[in-house]
Amino acid sequence: MRDTDFYERVLGLDAPWRVGRVELNVQDKRVDIHLTHDPGVTWACPHCGEALSCYDHVQQRTWRHLDTCQFQTLVHARLPRVKCPEHGVVQVDASWAAPRSRFTLLFERWVIDVIRECSTVSGACKLLGIGWDQAFGVMKRAVERGRARKGDKPVTHLGVDEKAFRKGHSYMTVVCDLEEGTVEHVAEDRRAESLGEYFESLTDEQLAGIEAVAMDMWQPYVKATMAHVPLAGEKIVFDRFHIVKQLNDAVDRVRRQENKALRREGDDTLARTRHLWLYGREHVPAKRSDRFDLLKAMNLKTARAWAIKETLRDLWDYRSPAWARKHFDRWFGWARRCKLEPIKKTALTLKRHLDNILTYFKHPITNGVAEGLNSKIMSIKRKARGHRNKENFKTAIYFFCGGLDLYPQ
Repeated sequence: MRDTDFYERVLGLDAPWRVGRVELNVQDKRVDIHLTHDPGVTWACPHCGEALSCYDHVQQRTWRHLDTCQFQTLVHARLPRVKCPEHGVVQVDASWAAPRSRFTLLFERWVIDVIRECSTVSGACKLLGIGWDQAFGVMKRAVERGRARKGDKPVTHLGVDEKAFRKGHSYMTVVCDLEEGTVEHVAEDRRAESLGEYFESLTDEQLAGIEAVAMDMWQPYVKATMAHVPLAGEKIVFDRFHIVKQLNDAVDRVRRQENKALRREGDDTLARTRHLWLYGREHVPAKRSDRFDLLKAMNLKTARAWAIKETLRDLWDYRSPAWARKHFDRWFGWARRCKLEPIKKTALTLKRHLDNILTYFKHPITNGVAEGLNSKIMSIKRKARGHRNKENFKTAIYFFCGGLDLYPQ
């Protein structure tokens, strides 16, 4: 087989393109493939597809292809231009490469795979011998392709959470598909407009297809959902893990206050016990259970606060919302009488939002998937040593967490 025939098959060239010549440069470890085409053929306008004769050619361009053994392989061609009656003089697309790319489609697929495995653009650049801008350009084009292919499939169960972009109250809003475990939307800040931007991108059918939305009790998210999703009041589910986290924070405030008072009297009973009180009763490590049992048996305000927190966790074991409401009412009475201000304040907050806490029994979803994706996003950020540019960070999130079809056709 001739070398020209070999590379025509390797590149998957279709008529009228063919390999004119192949140059092997052993000293530079490089293979140069020069493409040409037969004269007199017609070309399709890239916008409307109308068959037109060649108007002229652009200057020679070069694309990097997969290496031939240890030799870097480059493809060279002068792309024709056509003069379309509707779109004017336009350049014909190359069948072996995406528009604006300096890589062949097969090389782009390889770059995508390497970035996925390395989890960082910089790591992929070192292995592939390409620049950061080139690799990130591949990632960006892949995300644009993948998001364009998503279509209008409804997402029935959504999770909404916030993600810190950097220190100093710089946040991003992340919307995920709880069933598929994928990120659907990333927006700057955590305002109502941040979430509203996602809902406004959906069709009426997609909005109507939303069955439930899990979130914390952040009012801008509630406001955006109420404004865009039909019957949103019956679909918002306040995430149980965020609720327990609020109570854990309240328990910790009680502990800090009590520890400060005890230490003034020379009592270090609560010193170095912060993490013990954050455990659920079933998760206390065996090696700490004896000490924890002693602490619970003492007449401590912190122990009482922990017991109140643990009692509320039983709420989600009920199957009936009516019985769950009764349990909450009994719990609320205890929490209000406990004389522990952090607990009382949190109990009042939960009372105000009770209806959408109890929607869990109609839509038993949590933001556990969103929290898992947040951990993955944190890993992406950490491996990249942070992102200065929010748009680049969004692209990375979609690339690694979007569940997108990234490959060029």
